Amino acid sequence: MTETSSRSEPAVPTGEGGLARLRIDLSYDGTDFSGWARQPGRRTVQGVLEDALRKQPPGASLVGSVVVAGRTDAGVHAEGQVVHVDVTRFARERRSRTVAISSDGLPDLDRARHRLNRLLPPDIRVLQLSRAPEGFDARFSAAKRHYVYKVSDAPWGVSPLRRRDMLAWPRPLSVAAMNEAASSLLGLHDFAAFCKQREGATTIRYLLELRWERVGTHELQLAVSADAFCHSMVRSLVGALLWVGDGRRPASWPEELLRKRERSSVVAPAHGLTLVRVDYPPDDELARRAEKTRDMRRLEVSGDARRD
Repeated sequence: MTETSSRSEPAVPTGEGGLARLRIDLSYDGTDFSGWARQPGRRTVQGVLEDALRKQPPGASLVGSVVVAGRTDAGVHAEGQVVHVDVTRFARERRSRTVAISSDGLPDLDRARHRLNRLLPPDIRVLQLSRAPEGFDARFSAAKRHYVYKVSDAPWGVSPLRRRDMLAWPRPLSVAAMNEAASSLLGLHDFAAFCKQREGATTIRYLLELRWERVGTHELQLAVSADAFCHSMVRSLVGALLWVGDGRRPASWPEELLRKRERSSVVAPAHGLTLVRVDYPPDDELARRAEKTRDMRRLEVSGDARRD
């Protein structure tokens, strides 16, 4: 997860044409990034994106920081990351003669996307730039987040063309054994055994999907979906299931860890993981969803969240 904005809609500043909230759909190769969040002296996705937005704002100016649906760790990729950003509209009397401005004070967003992608390095792309619906919050309005983890159990490792987004596993893997183990982890649980602890953060999550599939002779993919994930949760689940898949642990082992809330040191490398999609409710439910999620987070921080 990422830094939050307490407002569900942009406030209206003085001296300009008001604020607009924009949605950015984003893809990136996480190999050469130190994760999502801006860090001093490090190359991060947020830092690179915000630098480009400040040089070529899709409005009169950028307001505050971007807010992301799911903060990814160093080395993790994204095909369908979602971000929102607030920008000031061009006031009527200050509208540019060189940039086409619509009646709502915003530039042509397709052209703005083109200008951003010209500034951005090739390992990050803005796929879509659009006006966000009323009540939209990239983080708090999100209903589901979907990841895929890719593994090769070929005896020669991974194809050189796939080495950045696929893990080489040195032993043959049993899809049946891994799915048997995965089935016991679905639903609402305290995933403390699979999360790095953060002060004030809950480890209770609702796991919606956790299923392996062999998509090629030596290529496997794990589909993982949840309402949200705690820190390192997906990679820890992957690591435990791989040990089941190669026969080093029984299918009951991940559930035993879950019940004991015993932290496992088996964490799969980051580069096999990709955020593929973020789901949102219908537009008329966005604000309600965001407020419900904020209420849950406040309960979690206060220590009143439900435990299984």
